[in-house]
Amino acid sequence: MLAFQLFVDLFCLYAFTRVIKRIKAGALTTGWGIFWLVFWFGAGVAVSLPWTTSMLATRLGVTRGVDLVMYVSVIGLFYIAFKLMVKIEKLEQTITKLTREVAFKDLSKQ
Repeated sequence: MLAFQLFVDLFCLYAFTRVIKRIKAGALTTGWGIFWLVFWFGAGVAVSLPWTTSMLATRLGVTRGVDLVMYVSVIGLFYIAFKLMVKIEKLEQTITKLTREVAFKDLSKQ
């Protein structure tokens, strides 16, 4: 095992334990917690056993395992960015609504 593989595996293990801790603390929903547990487990497997990504890529019609990882990563990042944009937009709408309510209450007091 290369030093890089050991380092990444240890980091994945650390991240895995942090996700479990966040789920238990209620800081992370179960759905997202499972997503991140699967992600960190998959990352550890992909680094420890690099041939697995090549085998999976071949079955999916992609030439190299690295290409498959890159495609899935980019798609995943865009999905997370989309979810964050939707959440930010919703928060902005909620802040606007609350600001208007506070302003109207202040006007009615005068």
